[in-house]
Amino acid sequence: MRIAMVSEHASPLAALGGADAGGQNVHVAELSAALSRQGHDVTVYTRRENRRVPATVTAPDGYRVVHVPAGPAKKVPKDELLPYMGEFGRVLRSHWAKDRPDVVHAHFWMSGLAAMLAAKDLDIPVTQTFHALGVVKRRFQGENDTSPADRIRIERMLAKQADQVIATCSDEVFELARMGLPRSRAAVVPCGVDLEKFTPYGEVAPRRAQHRIVSVGRLVPRKGFDTAITALRAVPDTELVIAGGPDSVALKRDPEVRRLREIAAAAGVGDRVRLPGLISREKMPALLRSADAVVCAPWYEPFGIVPLEAMACGVPVVASAVGGLTDTVVDGVTGLLVPPRNPRELAGALGKLLEDGSMRDVFGLAGVDRARARYSWDRVASDCLRAYKRVLRGGSVAVTAASTS
Repeated sequence: MRIAMVSEHASPLAALGGADAGGQNVHVAELSAALSRQGHDVTVYTRRENRRVPATVTAPDGYRVVHVPAGPAKKVPKDELLPYMGEFGRVLRSHWAKDRPDVVHAHFWMSGLAAMLAAKDLDIPVTQTFHALGVVKRRFQGENDTSPADRIRIERMLAKQADQVIATCSDEVFELARMGLPRSRAAVVPCGVDLEKFTPYGEVAPRRAQHRIVSVGRLVPRKGFDTAITALRAVPDTELVIAGGPDSVALKRDPEVRRLREIAAAAGVGDRVRLPGLISREKMPALLRSADAVVCAPWYEPFGIVPLEAMACGVPVVASAVGGLTDTVVDGVTGLLVPPRNPRELAGALGKLLEDGSMRDVFGLAGVDRARARYSWDRVASDCLRAYKRVLRGGSVAVTAASTS
């Protein structure tokens, strides 16, 4: 099958350790690699951010990356990219008119807009993964939401016009239904984890305290690192490592780093909180293995790859009961779920886990089993292929929330 991936702001090539690489970069890279391993022809279209990069690059995993000229050839914040999506769509249409894919898979709402503009007269089916919904972001961020004003309107349009929507968690299906998407046109296909890189065996990073908690993610307020810092007051003999953000050179200038350090100092735990900045993908498994528990405490989370990586490494997860985390973390089996923005509940869960080594071991083993059984990228790719084939046959897509269990 010839598959066109569209990922306007998140290049799969940045998933190799770039400072701006996030979950969508990893998702597109790993899904494209897995589909290529299964013998499919995959091309990823992403916006050109540097004039010096070749127009087309073949990734080591076999898929192609086409750098689409749309807007200035430099980094532009994703919330400022909407004016260039018409140009992006015209370039896609030119490519697809000459070299038609069987199916298009758009990642994020702006990619969906460009893909729909390109495919509408070419009779190419478009599948859509939002990765995050504007209506959810607006609900939790309010006036701090920097998304374009038209985002929610355009997402509603895409949900109705796309041949199918591939949601990453069951919670997203409920949100899409409220936006008017018939449930028969949604499928749940989760993110995956690299089971060769993230394993219980291998190097373990050194630690300084009796216990270690690790949190990983972009340094933005919604990730809830401040909740983890506040909870640390009630968790003695424990260090908290918050990995993510800029490299060590830019770390001191980062406003979120300064805010988190101020919170740690005010809570009296400044000497037990470490912010090392960007950790490469190659070093991440060793860091996760060094933890007694991995904490994921966001206000909201469309999916979250970090809990899967922790589970694959045999480390229990304590997570906010929000979004996709309620699918991946099985409360009382692979970890513990707590209410978001609640340091007291988080501290209680961590205390229970750190005091009971047998519980940690049992949760860790269950996490490894769950990651291997459900979240390999090869299985995720197979689930996507079933959804693609259903669309090519012209059938409805059944909601498969149960497949995440």
